[in-house]
Amino acid sequence: MAKSTPKLLSGGNPQIPKAYGDEPVLAYIAAMPGWKHGIGRRLDALIVLAVPGVTKAVKWNSPLYGLEGKGWFLSFHCFTTYVKVAFFRGASLRPTPPGASKQEHVRYLDIHEPALPDSPAFDEEQFIRWVEQASRLPGEML
Repeated sequence: MAKSTPKLLSGGNPQIPKAYGDEPVLAYIAAMPGWKHGIGRRLDALIVLAVPGVTKAVKWNSPLYGLEGKGWFLSFHCFTTYVKVAFFRGASLRPTPPGASKQEHVRYLDIHEPALPDSPAFDEEQFIRWVEQASRLPGEML
């Protein structure tokens, strides 16, 4: 029996059942539409590179990354024109990620389609530094 293709929710965000491990995260990434699929693959690869032994899950239709016993430090989510990366303790990162949040400690990084005019380049080196820093902070117990 073939696996069904996940439904895409508002903004093209894949609807993936809550589950823990690499498999649900890879299913989410595989269902990310268009150029976002490549960004999802790259984010996952960079996070795994920066934090060996990272724990993964999908909750609330978003991949989460954390460390066993320390909680979750990062997630990402598809929107219509960008992928939003949430650093749960982003206010403690240096430099602070650019996107403010209504939540005191959370900061965001929005990644837009690279081919669009005026799209800021995705700085992979800075992203890795943020992931490394975030993984050393207390995570969220979601």
